[in-house]
Amino acid sequence: MPELPEVEAVVRTLRPLVQGRRILCVHVFHPIATKPQSASHLARHAQSRRIRTVDRQGKYVLLGLDSGLVTMHFKLDGQLLWFSSAKELLRRANHRDNGVHVDVALELDKGVLGFADRRHFGRVHVWESADACPGLRVLGIDALSREFTSARFAELLSASNRLLKDFLLDQSRVTGIGNMYSCESLWDARLDPRRRANTLKPQESRHLHKAIVSVLARALECCLHPAPDFRDPEWWFQGLETILRVYGREGKSCRRCGEPIQRIAQSGRSTYCCKRCQK
Repeated sequence: MPELPEVEAVVRTLRPLVQGRRILCVHVFHPIATKPQSASHLARHAQSRRIRTVDRQGKYVLLGLDSGLVTMHFKLDGQLLWFSSAKELLRRANHRDNGVHVDVALELDKGVLGFADRRHFGRVHVWESADACPGLRVLGIDALSREFTSARFAELLSASNRLLKDFLLDQSRVTGIGNMYSCESLWDARLDPRRRANTLKPQESRHLHKAIVSVLARALECCLHPAPDFRDPEWWFQGLETILRVYGREGKSCRRCGEPIQRIAQSGRSTYCCKRCQK
């Protein structure tokens, strides 16, 4: 699942392509991608609008229109695609032989932006404003924002009795962190993912805050070099495995103490940790 670094890299790469462009036509090939909104609702409110801003909030991509807002959420496997023209889109989209899967496409006055998720979990919606979007309203502090300070993070931790891993995945507290980078941050801070958030001492809280910022910054740098290639439907972020210390490394030696990395089940997800050096 794309997390904050991946989505931020997408937004930074997308901005010069679409900012200032007008949406001439909305093509909805698979209406499930707009649910619970209808395809006609998306087309009616996005068509003929100009894209003024391209931003990110948590794991959402936000296209600020001259009137309204388009939100995109990749969920597990969603991605963006780029076509040079509507002619290329219609020639390549969803054909059985060598076709490219596309759910929704925004035909612009220059180029076409496509949204695709073969598993159909990703969503494209349009809203009157950010306040009208339920998903945005409940988001907590963005983990890359200036508001994400060590002091504010300590307040949030002290007010929660949840397990640390579950706390970090709760987008209403701190937004943008997913399964992979929560594992990495907890390992970096030497904290057991099963500890209660409100049991952390001030120094441990500061260490975890520093670990989160460091892990996300390192991942973002990796996601931007090379930058996302929307023209290649098979493209995915390169080199992330080189910066991962625990995630997906079950049975391999911990790079800090040498003990085997373990995978444990936690709230229906896999958590990777080192039981020796994470306490």
